[in-house]
Amino acid sequence: MHKDLIEAGCDEAGRGCLAGPVYAAAVILPKKYKNKWLDDSKKLSEKNRFELREIIIKDALDYAVVGVDHVTIDKINILNASILGMQKAVQQLKTKPQHLLIDGNRFKPFEGYKYTTVVKGDGIYMSIAAASILAKTERDLYMQTLHEQFPEYGWNTNMGYPTSFHREMLLRHGPTPFHRTTFKVKPKQLQLEIS
Repeated sequence: MHKDLIEAGCDEAGRGCLAGPVYAAAVILPKKYKNKWLDDSKKLSEKNRFELREIIIKDALDYAVVGVDHVTIDKINILNASILGMQKAVQQLKTKPQHLLIDGNRFKPFEGYKYTTVVKGDGIYMSIAAASILAKTERDLYMQTLHEQFPEYGWNTNMGYPTSFHREMLLRHGPTPFHRTTFKVKPKQLQLEIS
């Protein structure tokens, strides 16, 4: 966007989940970086995401990935937790960016960083797409480890998102210590989902 500035793309993964943390990433790519496969993580297969993850880690000038746990999400709400995650990821970069490209339309100024919010930015800017992939793959790996403790919820496939199966298991088994308590799922809504 600003060709002469060091820019970091920022994105998050896991906002709409019923369980687990939200992950955020910040990525600085080389100027004029090109990769025809790099796109919004939601448009890619799991296999492609993990292949691109390795390429991004190798090619990025700098990157950082941060998780914000479900307790913090319940305390400050998911929007604020997502913004906090992106801010923390930026703070962890060894190279200080001069400008931030933020996926979405909400962010909060901090430490004097200049930023631009971009709706659907992960489909427009390579650095935001790279951040979306790192955040998503890091979160998926974490949810797969949680799945080993709570296999009945299917987190190895739904990653904590409110699928019909996940809702049904919530109704049957109740919440785990990793479910977000502020994300209310009404029994009536659950019954409709599984009927």
